[in-house]
Amino acid sequence: MNLNQVTLPVKHMDKATEFYLKLGFTQIVDTPHYARFECPDGNSTFSLLLETGSFLNGVVIYFEHEKLDQWVSDLKSIGIEFYQEPTDQSYLWREAILHDPSGNKIKLYWAGENRLNPPWRVDKRA
Repeated sequence: MNLNQVTLPVKHMDKATEFYLKLGFTQIVDTPHYARFECPDGNSTFSLLLETGSFLNGVVIYFEHEKLDQWVSDLKSIGIEFYQEPTDQSYLWREAILHDPSGNKIKLYWAGENRLNPPWRVDKRA
């Protein structure tokens, strides 16, 4: 099996789609209440769903890029604001943190081999 997509709630579709286009994603579905994006590498997609009521989203979405520091620098140069600059984490990932216009938390990161094979990896199955 493979993960197809993640859907994030948004308050303002226009602001949200503009934000994700600036991050470098390609929009492949465009409706007033739903947008879907394709990642530049691989086959992953994610979508946005317009929520008219209040919501609290505790999900964190991660986007991986081998040249994380350069990507963050490029995004900052076009006005994207970061909550945390690229920082080495104790779990062997390098992460930068930002929020989309609806407050959804996003981590841009690079983990390399440690993403799937950290030193503490286990292989449990049913």
